[in-house]
Amino acid sequence: MAKKTKDPGFGYSSAKNVKGIINKDGTTNIVHVNRPLNIDDLYTFFIGLSWWNFFLFVVLGYTLINILFGIVYVIIGIEQITPTKGTLLQDFLNGFFFSAQTLTTVGYGGIAPKGITANIIAAFEALIGLMSFSFITGLLYGRFSKPKAAIRFSNNLILREFNEGRALMFRLMNSRKTLMIEPEVSVTLSMNEEDEETGKYKRSFFAIDLERKKITYLPTIWTIVHMIDENSPLYKLSNEEIENLNAGLYILVQYHEESFGQKVYQTSSYKFTQVVSNVKYTASSSIDEEGYTVLDHDKLSEVEPL
Repeated sequence: MAKKTKDPGFGYSSAKNVKGIINKDGTTNIVHVNRPLNIDDLYTFFIGLSWWNFFLFVVLGYTLINILFGIVYVIIGIEQITPTKGTLLQDFLNGFFFSAQTLTTVGYGGIAPKGITANIIAAFEALIGLMSFSFITGLLYGRFSKPKAAIRFSNNLILREFNEGRALMFRLMNSRKTLMIEPEVSVTLSMNEEDEETGKYKRSFFAIDLERKKITYLPTIWTIVHMIDENSPLYKLSNEEIENLNAGLYILVQYHEESFGQKVYQTSSYKFTQVVSNVKYTASSSIDEEGYTVLDHDKLSEVEPL
């Protein structure tokens, strides 16, 4: 008989159209409100950004600082750094480009501060430039050196006859060429159920058994198998009922990553709308003429009829 497990941290409260807590890519669907801002969170924020957004922030911040100081140089008198060109736009552009040279400490020599006010502002801006680029350099190092798993999961769950019974399966692989050492998988089944008396929805959680939850190392693809036996919460359900179940799987994978020399983690999830019945995964690896094992990454989710 399947036993419910304690809340793994997601909460029991639910709704009819509730979204899964964890997405396929490991991100969450949590919306934070009234969260206090903390300057210490800036590092975490920038480390967690995508590369496109990170560089967008850098370029935007760099441009805004130069615009701000370009305006300041116009206000104090552009003559303190270079003779005026006669128009506000041309004077602003001179101030903008002088700001860029000062901020980056390039200093081409064509424009230089002459008045005491301009020298004070330029000195202050140079300090901001040094601190800003030190911060960005630290972020770049942190983003490159951050230990991160690179696991790909199949796009589908398959439900099939297996070992004189039924099994629910998915596959995973390392998208890097490094060897996954001692990978371990834990899977939690979350079922969204309606209380017949109150009409409210709540979540039930089951730590489901796996055929193998840990192996020594993984060079290719690992098929994760949950046998639907009498100990499974899905045992009394037909294939059609399982496919229509308002439920999902939450997956946690941990292993030792050679690239970083430490253990890394990755989360993912499946909805039962992704279940495909009566198929099997196609072979993803083969042996070439020279005896090497050839792993086809495009076949991770490929299935064929039983």
